[in-house]
Amino acid sequence: VAITPDGKFAISASDDKTLKVWDLASGRALKTLKGHIEWVKSVAISANGKLAVSASSDKTLKVWDLNSGRTLKTLEGHGSTIQDVAITPDGKSVVSASWDKVLKVWDIALRQTPKTWNGHSSSVLNVAITPNGKFAVSASFDHTLIVWNLTSGRVLRTLKGHKGSVNSIAITPNGKLAVSSSWDVSSSWDDTLRVWDLTSGRLLRTLKGHTGFINSVVITPNGKFAISASFDKTLKVWDLTSGKVIRTLVGHINSVTNVEIIPNGKFAVSASDDHTLIVWDLASGRALRTLKGHSGKINDIAISPIGKLAISASDDGTIKVWDWDSGQLMRTLEGHIDSVKSVVTIPDSKLVVSASDDKKIIVWDFQSGEEIASFIGESSMKTVVIAPNNKIIVAGEMSGRMHFLRLEGLEELALPQRHGIAIQLRKSLVSLMRLKSLKWKLR
Repeated sequence: VAITPDGKFAISASDDKTLKVWDLASGRALKTLKGHIEWVKSVAISANGKLAVSASSDKTLKVWDLNSGRTLKTLEGHGSTIQDVAITPDGKSVVSASWDKVLKVWDIALRQTPKTWNGHSSSVLNVAITPNGKFAVSASFDHTLIVWNLTSGRVLRTLKGHKGSVNSIAITPNGKLAVSSSWDVSSSWDDTLRVWDLTSGRLLRTLKGHTGFINSVVITPNGKFAISASFDKTLKVWDLTSGKVIRTLVGHINSVTNVEIIPNGKFAVSASDDHTLIVWDLASGRALRTLKGHSGKINDIAISPIGKLAISASDDGTIKVWDWDSGQLMRTLEGHIDSVKSVVTIPDSKLVVSASDDKKIIVWDFQSGEEIASFIGESSMKTVVIAPNNKIIVAGEMSGRMHFLRLEGLEELALPQRHGIAIQLRKSLVSLMRLKSLKWKLR
């Protein structure tokens, strides 16, 4: 999913071979962009919001006029799936990353042979461009990142250190650091987090210590520390300046699926496949209390903006409301008849919204436990997010159908829209829509 610079529209790319242009205010699919003949892997939007460029498994890029929905041109030249695409800030050039091990630079206006950049020894999975438009950074299955001069195509430096595929890379606004997603760390499948200085090519720090996949990472409000939750049953608190593990939080007996930080930055709540939540004192690393009550693994947590409450969603089909300070179970919200996959609180209210495999979205009053409204889709509801105005719910189904619902009454804003095969909406959609999220989740 990509959001236009004015924040009015979203463009989604799907394995049903299409892209859709969505009006975020009404939830309507304004256009379906058809032309690719295989999975659409990635989409980027120009800085002026007029053009989009899509990358596909059909080995092509397509340039789209977002106003008309028309294909302006098809760019051919890669020998395999194109995994990612980025547009330069001036909107004149496109950089594509492919499984054929190369990157290509295309001039959108001119019909000329693209420049080919060779440097990686395996599939290129990600590419990002610095804000000044002078450099690009690519991430590869070959365990490296490469910093390129966009004008000459010269390899300025190769960033080595990861022991696994580097599958996520982004660049800080000042263009000096390579980071993962919206965080001050980069993530790869070798169970480490790393921070790089793009000017020197120096690895500033390696956040190493987990022995299993990292499922979730959050940053403390002051930006000084990161907390990671891992398949290895632990959480780790990292000093982002030194890269050191401040402490390891041990208490769960199965994979830690999620972690959230209390707004004051002093405490965290973790969720696990062991059916429990644990409240942690971040200063001491001490487990203050274990919240027991679920009979299935916990899939999601939300922290209420009202009171000291944590809300958990579980495979046992329930949502539980906890006083994280005392450890007391305040109430259990029962109404779903299958696994609850996602839960989100509504800012400045006592409402929580849940999504379940029973095909239902439910709005609850978590103080009274009352079910306020419900909506039934056609297949498992996998995720639910809240639009920036806190009045619209965006829900994603396993079938690929997207619903745009008014919070009040769960009235559908438009006819349900869909991609032909399931798309993956995640909490990162909220990050994109709000452009100021403090959370990155890997699920």
